[in-house]
Amino acid sequence: MEHARDLTLLPKAHLHLHFTGSMRPSTLLELADKYGVRLPDALTAGEPPRLRATDERGWFRFQRLYDAARSCLREPDDIRRLVREAAEEDVRDGSGWLEIQVDPTSYAPLLGGMIPAVEIILDAVDSASRETGLGMRVLIAANRMKHPLDARTLARLAVRYADRGVVGFGLSNDERRGMARDFDRAFAIAREGGLLAAPHGGELTGPASVRDCLDDLHASRIGHGVRAAEDSRLLKRLADRQITCEVCPASNVALGVYQRPEDVPLRTLFEAGVPMALGADDPLLFGSRLAAQYEIARRHHGFTDAELAELARQSVRGSAAPEDVQAKLLTGIDHWLTG
Repeated sequence: MEHARDLTLLPKAHLHLHFTGSMRPSTLLELADKYGVRLPDALTAGEPPRLRATDERGWFRFQRLYDAARSCLREPDDIRRLVREAAEEDVRDGSGWLEIQVDPTSYAPLLGGMIPAVEIILDAVDSASRETGLGMRVLIAANRMKHPLDARTLARLAVRYADRGVVGFGLSNDERRGMARDFDRAFAIAREGGLLAAPHGGELTGPASVRDCLDDLHASRIGHGVRAAEDSRLLKRLADRQITCEVCPASNVALGVYQRPEDVPLRTLFEAGVPMALGADDPLLFGSRLAAQYEIARRHHGFTDAELAELARQSVRGSAAPEDVQAKLLTGIDHWLTG
């Protein structure tokens, strides 16, 4: 039997991590106490909340918990702490590159407005990167539940800070709401400004959601994308164009997209040649971070160390990391496999 190498030592890139959802549970409890916020019992129980978001009621509950956690981020120091700790956790899990996703409109009211919020976040990312040695950048995401004009404003803001650490533009929240084509102009603004397009799709709805992201938003990455496994022609399209899917196995199971870890179609995507970047999505709510996603691939899908190394390579190649950073990580992956 093959010796199982330590997955926390496998260099990798983390491309799907949401801002508030990256928080340590202990930090959430401390901040809630600091500001006198009464958290829902599901966030104070000491274990991940039981979630299911495949229906409207379940998604609403998930969003309510997320909003409660976000309400505890009120000062620049809170933002700096969250970012530094997210970086520390990623380094512990073997990440050499992190692209953290944020909708700054959610934090702007308490941080002095949209521009101050973005600058505080980017300064925190820059500081955390220098302190931990982790390559770290930001993906600004619009909200499907809001008006497309709001997304255009965010896209222009993202482009404005492309030279300060913003590398991409996303679209998050319930993909059952808001047609992708309604946000096509926002994504055109982002692409014309040199940002990669990475909308969510193919999680709560089927393959059509992924096709819409490709056809209407010209996505260069897909947040999640697992439901593409239900359409062989779509799989071939993703493979032919080498569109990376940011797959989050623990999240998929926690939200009820799949019943068991072994039901997540990692093998289907991998064997079809679709690049994947495993991600933790929202560790605060789902209870596991980056290395645990690779453990799911190993334990529940029989991925060998050579295949896990290839998954790590795919995450690096799908990232916005500079060529020298990618080269260093790819060399590290080879050493992990042969050392």
